[in-house]
Amino acid sequence: MDLDGPSMGTAKLQNGEIDESLYSRQLYVLGHEAMKRMGASHVLIAGLRGLGVEIAKNIALAGVKSLTLFDPAPAETSDFASQFFLHPDDVGKPRAAVTVPRVAELNAYTPVSEHLADNLTDNLESLKRYQVVVLTGTPLKDQLTIAEYCHQNGIYLVVADIFGLFGTIFTDFGKDFTIADATGENPVTGIVADIDSDGLVSALDETRHGLEDGDFVTFTEIQGMEKLNNAEPRKITVKGPYTFSIGEVSGLGQYKRGGLYTQVKMPKIIHFQSLKEQLKAPELLMSDFAKFDRPQQLHIGFQALHEFANQHDGELPRPHSEGDASEILKYAQILAGEGENKVELDEKLLHELSYQARGDLAPMAAFFGGLAAQEVLKSVSGKFHPIVQWLYYDSLESLPSSVQRSEELCKPTGTRYDGQIAVFGKDFQERISNVNEFLVGAGAIGCEMLKNWAMIGLATGPKGRISVADMDQIEKSNLNRQFLFRPKDVGKLKSECAAEAVQAMNPDLKGKIDIRPDRVGPETEHIFNEDFWEELDGVTNALDNVDARQYVDRRCVFFRKPLVDSGTLGTKGNTQVVIPMITESYSSSQDPPEQSFPQCTLRSFPNKIDHTIAWAKEKFHQYFVGPPETVNLYLTQPNYIEQTLKQQGNEIATLESIRDYLVTEKPQHINDCIEWARKQFENEYNNAIQQLLYNFPKDSVTNSGAPFWSGPKRAPDPLRYDADNATHMDFIFAAAHLHAFNYGIDSKGISKERCVQIMDNMIIPDFKPSSSVKIQADDNEPDPNAQPARSGFEDSGALEKLVGQLPPSKALPSGFKLEPVEFEKDDDSNHHVDFITAASNLRALNYSIPEADRHKTKFIAGKIIPAIATTTALVTGLVVLELYKIIDGKNDIEQYKNGFVNLALPFFGFSEPIASPKGKYQGTNGEVTFDKLWDRFEVDDITLKEFLSDFKERGLNIQMLSSGVSLLYASFYPPKKLKDRMGLKLSELVETVSKKPIPDHQKNVIFEMTAEDTTEEDVEVPYVMVKLRNKFYSMTSTNSSITNWADKSGEFKRGQSQFRNWISKKSGSEFPPERGRYHLYVSYACPWAHRTLIVRKLKGLEDIISFTSVHWEMLEKGWRFATSEEKLVGDNVTPDPIHDGYTHLRDIYFSVDPDYKDRFTVPTLYDVKQKKIVSNESSDIIRMFYTEFNDILPEKFAAIDLFPEELRKDIEGTNEWTYNDINNGVYKSGFATTQEAYEKAVHPLFASLDRAEAHLAKHASPYYYGPRITEADIRLYTTIIRFDPVYVQHFKCNIRDIRSGYPKLHKWVRNLYWDVPAFKETTVFEHIKCHYTKSHKQINPHSITPVGPVPDILPNDQEVPAAAAALRSTNQP
Repeated sequence: MDLDGPSMGTAKLQNGEIDESLYSRQLYVLGHEAMKRMGASHVLIAGLRGLGVEIAKNIALAGVKSLTLFDPAPAETSDFASQFFLHPDDVGKPRAAVTVPRVAELNAYTPVSEHLADNLTDNLESLKRYQVVVLTGTPLKDQLTIAEYCHQNGIYLVVADIFGLFGTIFTDFGKDFTIADATGENPVTGIVADIDSDGLVSALDETRHGLEDGDFVTFTEIQGMEKLNNAEPRKITVKGPYTFSIGEVSGLGQYKRGGLYTQVKMPKIIHFQSLKEQLKAPELLMSDFAKFDRPQQLHIGFQALHEFANQHDGELPRPHSEGDASEILKYAQILAGEGENKVELDEKLLHELSYQARGDLAPMAAFFGGLAAQEVLKSVSGKFHPIVQWLYYDSLESLPSSVQRSEELCKPTGTRYDGQIAVFGKDFQERISNVNEFLVGAGAIGCEMLKNWAMIGLATGPKGRISVADMDQIEKSNLNRQFLFRPKDVGKLKSECAAEAVQAMNPDLKGKIDIRPDRVGPETEHIFNEDFWEELDGVTNALDNVDARQYVDRRCVFFRKPLVDSGTLGTKGNTQVVIPMITESYSSSQDPPEQSFPQCTLRSFPNKIDHTIAWAKEKFHQYFVGPPETVNLYLTQPNYIEQTLKQQGNEIATLESIRDYLVTEKPQHINDCIEWARKQFENEYNNAIQQLLYNFPKDSVTNSGAPFWSGPKRAPDPLRYDADNATHMDFIFAAAHLHAFNYGIDSKGISKERCVQIMDNMIIPDFKPSSSVKIQADDNEPDPNAQPARSGFEDSGALEKLVGQLPPSKALPSGFKLEPVEFEKDDDSNHHVDFITAASNLRALNYSIPEADRHKTKFIAGKIIPAIATTTALVTGLVVLELYKIIDGKNDIEQYKNGFVNLALPFFGFSEPIASPKGKYQGTNGEVTFDKLWDRFEVDDITLKEFLSDFKERGLNIQMLSSGVSLLYASFYPPKKLKDRMGLKLSELVETVSKKPIPDHQKNVIFEMTAEDTTEEDVEVPYVMVKLRNKFYSMTSTNSSITNWADKSGEFKRGQSQFRNWISKKSGSEFPPERGRYHLYVSYACPWAHRTLIVRKLKGLEDIISFTSVHWEMLEKGWRFATSEEKLVGDNVTPDPIHDGYTHLRDIYFSVDPDYKDRFTVPTLYDVKQKKIVSNESSDIIRMFYTEFNDILPEKFAAIDLFPEELRKDIEGTNEWTYNDINNGVYKSGFATTQEAYEKAVHPLFASLDRAEAHLAKHASPYYYGPRITEADIRLYTTIIRFDPVYVQHFKCNIRDIRSGYPKLHKWVRNLYWDVPAFKETTVFEHIKCHYTKSHKQINPHSITPVGPVPDILPNDQEVPAAAAALRSTNQP
């Protein structure tokens, strides 16, 4: 699936070819003609900071003949604020030179080169090779020079600039610019009901015509005014929603019947003025109607900024400098007094513009980058209406109010975030860095979102974290707009590749992104559980599925988390912000339901191509999906006939289908499939049409005397099979392949010529219509073919006969089943879209409906959402501007903006969100107001009696109480039932009534109630959340034990680490690396803690980080410290040296968080200075040890790299399966409490051990990845070293042991133990064996520790006899 190389791509473009597999989604926005014009265009972009590279990225993805970049200036550290293609080692190098090759990676069909010059104004003639010139970050005097030259020479010009939260764009497309299609909307079509003598056209059945004044229409199929058919387009005047006038119609005769009207897109010509003229008298497009006077102010202000820079050697005003702001105001006052229209200046606004002039914000670059790139595409394609000629936009509402801003706080710090600090200040930058955000979706919007987050430094701080959930894999069509992906990534997980890409953009994100390759939905609430949601600061949706968006929205409402949702549809985009207790939610409003067609129309009376495509997709299911699924049910479900078939109500049709697919029409060879396909052609396009015309002849009339075949009913004609007709053959060829797929028949190598030969030998019987066939004429009539409901089989001999014809499943080959076809629109080799296209077009030929090409058919049948990179970039910018407000904690609804944009028109609409609805009731102490969406009652797990009494005290008399579908209480229940339930706790009540246990991961149960208030009136009240935290999470309760490891299914579930802070070398870190500051609590027994001891020793951290090992015994109170009297083997097995009197590790957890409710785990990394737990996640701790202390380590230890850059991807891949199946697999096997759970774990465990063995056998090196120790060795070692001494017997992992069953693993683990002191000196077998066998009393109730194996580990030169013999026989060393 690799993309064609650059040379192939360029050749295709020159030949006018378009790679539909790459550009499919964009083609549905722009169309083939517009893209061909783009493919012949040369574009120059000047200025390659954030805005310029954003424009370049979008244009490269869209596809032009060539893209040239200009910026000879050296890259600076401050560029990293928004220039996502720069690397740290690019500082000092020319921006264009380092950016060109990275932009070129985006699209092999768009050659990217550098415009070599010191200044564009030195050689204006060089601009003649471009159709469009884009200027960013260009001084005004240079803009004027270039603009005048472009205006005089017919070169399109786009100028864009951003300054902090302010931005502008200017366009000049010449004196006579032609717009071919101003809106991009599909032409409106409709059926004519009447045309009167005055030219008034009425639409059929009072259907809204959808036209506007000034539109043009043409007509076809009109009877009585035939001269209108295919005549020149007529300009219309709208008279009403169902009527429009076409003007004079005298001399055209009298309208009789029929006819279709079609809107015609007429060219529009615009005259653009030059930049020089427009500076004096600007034509301004409004971006926000709430800021009506803002564009004129900013028009002056931006010129003042340019004048300031002109006077200060190109330097803009300093951040928050009052002196510079005063100078800006002075220049603005001079400019405001010039020209015809005097402007009254807003001094506060201009001061803010000056304060932010050096600001460089990624979301503003995204907004204007998407906008400017779209204007470039408009200029070269003639598609959509351009901006005429200025647009200014600001997002001052995004300024934080919770922190101070000053010249001191906003001055540069020498970091990549200086462009953002210039606007918001250092304090707000720190707040941004410590956000915990959840991104749902890593597609087009998700990629752009992650890029923006990387640029602004979101979650880069010690408390920051980004979780990314997406279970989809990358497809080739994604590459056109999901810019983080490259051709090499096709087939990989989106979430993984996106995370990897943005960590490369901003290394500060390394270790901060939590990849979740899971669907977010009800089925994964054990993964995205209450703990996960409660830790979040906010959620961002990047989904194109409404159901998924609504689910995430509901979870955000439940957990009261802010949400920003966004979506795109071609050139349209929208954003919505959801703020707890303030706004309505995404689900508060519903989109209109998806259009569906009446069945009668699809079956017999289609009148447009959409109908025939929908019919063809039904046939696809009817042939290749439904029957195979039904056959498989029949073959696999016992008593299918008796149990399932009775309930369906269509017994005869179902049985006939099973019989046909298993007996009468079961193919044995591909030739049979071809013959089957030919018969289907005959049935659908000839026989069925003949039958329809027999029932309703072309001269039929209705009961009222009107022609039956009129209005929406088009009279069809049967088709005669023609082997020379390509569409006929396409249908048969595709249908035969799909039918063969159902049966697993090889269809490779079958040509259309071979199909013709086979069909030439077929005899197709003549068809005679039957008078017994009934056809529904109208959807309002009952279906004459509907099968009446049956009570059973007793009255149906036909059914018994059919059942007798079916073969029993035992008579078929073992394992026989059919393979249903799963529709996949993006695989051009699977015949799916080919079949639907041919089937639809043949149906269209029956009814004289214009056919649709494969591209259009795929769009409609696949329900493809048209998409383009420009809209995605712009919308994502708007989302991040709202995210700033959420991080700031704004609670004024007027500060937030929901947005709707349509880049085609162009249109921008912003409005404040709708407030959440409020309710009220009369309580004991008067009127109570509540938020209907966000408020709820929260109660503990009390008894039903206590619950009712509690609400009685609030003034609410509960009438009914339910949870889900279970009615738990009703005031009308009989006394005995109420008495039985009153003493039950609410959780027990739910489990008793529903007869289902509450899942272990669930901390809350939702109750709904109806109640009367003190007025004795029924009132609407919030729902109730019953908190179950104590039931499942208290470590001292009788319901949960620290030593209970399995859930109710019998499967082991490892809890998540609750402390995930980070020791960091970064300035301002909460946990900086210091000698003697941190203490590590471990257990020699625990494999996870063992990792940290190994790395501590390998990195030479013994004198920097002290440690204590707990006792090997872990009972109900968790890990305990050894007493001073106990003398155990191993270093530092002592009482807690930091906290006098602490006896258990839990004491430390409670000292940090008195309300701590989770497990007390090792390793625990403790900050002695702040008395805080840094982390209890071993994978994080070892990575801190890798790098964060290097500056205070001797050079030989600092140079040790256990996670080398070139191996990281391989190591991460290995970690994933070794953790799931080996490290954790032994625990899942050992702690399983059912046979099913045990076998579910133990077989993958040994399969993965086999995989590790094969890897080591293939790579003859001492360590897992070559000649040096890496993280892969450390993480695998701690499980393998325990395998034979403990896991084989204690955890029942006894399919094989290491020493006799895995020679390569055995050699590898011994090499580490005997030859690398960090491994041997931290491995204490006494702790290992005693802990497992004496702490896990549910596995080993008598605490007997086996003596063997002897020895715990064999020497390097010794093997067990069986293994030695095997090695000798294969001559292995």
